[in-house]
Amino acid sequence: MSRRRRKSALRPRYLKLHAVLVFAFLFAPIVVLVAFSFNLARSGTDWTGFSTRWYHALLHNTAVLHAFRNTLKVAVTATIVSTVIGTLAAFALTRFRFRGRSSYSTLVFVSLVMPEVVMGISLLVFFKKGIHINTSLRTVILAHITFCIAFVIVVVKARLTAFDNRLIEAAADLGATPVQSFFRIVLPLATPGILAGAMLAFVISLDDVVITHFTAGPGATTLPLYIFGQLKFGVSPSINALSTFVLLFSLVALGIAGIISLRAARRGTAVLDASTLA
Repeated sequence: MSRRRRKSALRPRYLKLHAVLVFAFLFAPIVVLVAFSFNLARSGTDWTGFSTRWYHALLHNTAVLHAFRNTLKVAVTATIVSTVIGTLAAFALTRFRFRGRSSYSTLVFVSLVMPEVVMGISLLVFFKKGIHINTSLRTVILAHITFCIAFVIVVVKARLTAFDNRLIEAAADLGATPVQSFFRIVLPLATPGILAGAMLAFVISLDDVVITHFTAGPGATTLPLYIFGQLKFGVSPSINALSTFVLLFSLVALGIAGIISLRAARRGTAVLDASTLA
């Protein structure tokens, strides 16, 4: 019995060590990237001293600023449109029964696992040969909306699947109309899932390279495309600084979305408690 107790006592230590090693493996490259963004030398691999010169250079780089504006335009527009369409599709797949519903759900997962190269080429052919429009920032936005919709559907659908339909029945017994039940019960409870899907779509759109490369035209360069293009000339501290800026921007956006989602979840819990008491 004493040996078994000693073994069981050592297991948490092994698990902690395993967790530390896994996190070190995942985040060590990011830490190195951030550290070398403050490198004084022009080389991105040899450390010579601490400096913030590369961050100051980014503020005066017109190409970087233009790419950043394009990135925000694409990400924000794609997030809004894909969230609306994906949320409506998720409601249709979970709240209604119709012929072919399981097939539509399967098609959503197929689009998630489809290689980005295949999707990028197919979208390029569709834009060029199907609807005869030239590649530009508009085609990039349309392409991002296309692949972001599936992610929103999956996240919102997972939230709606756990929804208790008895709440709507209780609201109807109390005299609420279907519209009132939707805005006062269904939507508040689904809001955390909708926000999570929107945030996922925003982050995926923010750092996409492959599909953007196929659908971008003149003047439609985004930050990931700019970084990818600059890597052809070697890794420099300016690229490290730009990558660090994109990382920081993503973390700030995730933090804001997390706070909003947490507040929405609390409101949904309050609505659920009020409905239960009623």
